[in-house]
Amino acid sequence: MPEEGSGVDTEIAEALEIAQSASGEREIDLGSEEARAGSGSGADESTESTGSTEEPRPDLDPAADAERPAVDAATLKSRKAFARRQWRRRWLAWRYLIVGTLVIALLIGGIWAVYFSTWLQVKGTSVHGTMKMTSAKQVVEFAAAPVGEPLATADLEAVQVRVLNGLPMVRSVNVSREWPDKIRVDVTERTPVAVVSIGGRLRALDETGTVFWDYEKAPRGLPMVNTVTGTNSDALREAAAVASALPADLAKRVDHVEVTTVDSISLELRNDKRVVWGSSAQSDTKADVLVALMKAEPDVARYDVSVPGQPVTSKSVG
Repeated sequence: MPEEGSGVDTEIAEALEIAQSASGEREIDLGSEEARAGSGSGADESTESTGSTEEPRPDLDPAADAERPAVDAATLKSRKAFARRQWRRRWLAWRYLIVGTLVIALLIGGIWAVYFSTWLQVKGTSVHGTMKMTSAKQVVEFAAAPVGEPLATADLEAVQVRVLNGLPMVRSVNVSREWPDKIRVDVTERTPVAVVSIGGRLRALDETGTVFWDYEKAPRGLPMVNTVTGTNSDALREAAAVASALPADLAKRVDHVEVTTVDSISLELRNDKRVVWGSSAQSDTKADVLVALMKAEPDVARYDVSVPGQPVTSKSVG
């Protein structure tokens, strides 16, 4: 790669060559003028001798035009190349200033549009998700989107907290910005796995043991969870885990889930048979073992799958 200074030296040399060429042309022009002046004086003498008063015009003399040298093509080409290089140098110097000015203008315009213009202010809430117990109107009401504030600075976490606290049937909420002017709320509802009676009210229970919905009448297909006095939330959560592990066909045959403690859970079937379940540990395996036992020994009254590797059956419920 040639050194950076070599390009500058070349341009200096070309500039000197152009200057010398111009100086040479000037000298030739001066010589031509002197020659024309000499011929003019001779003409004056001739005129005086003949008595004529008309003076000759050197600028119309064909011989003088023939003596005037023309600029050669190489010199013209060199001058044009030099001019182009000068223009490019000026353009490079201005280009960074122009680009920098445009970037600053765009940055200022973007900041104004995002934080100060009405175009990107919050104008509403869009609700998405499959909802059976919740309505979009309820979600919008509890979301309380900050209408009129810049969307870029809207507190999405506060919107999420308001929806979760106000709508217990909602399991999770994802809040995001929907440009240019909406807050998007994606709702996932809880799935009931059982019904529990609390204070005389039938409540829906999800797999995490959360009570979240009221029923006027227990829906078909969901087992009831019966608790005894003093049953804590941990025991209720264990019962919910057991109910959610039951296959659909088996869940339909369960009248209710009886909970005493976290390790004392049993199923009361609709045909007056009883299943000792134990804790919620290995509930999937216990459900498979129970289905197999019910097919192999349909006449027994009691199944014990608390230790799924060693199941026990009995002719009596007790």
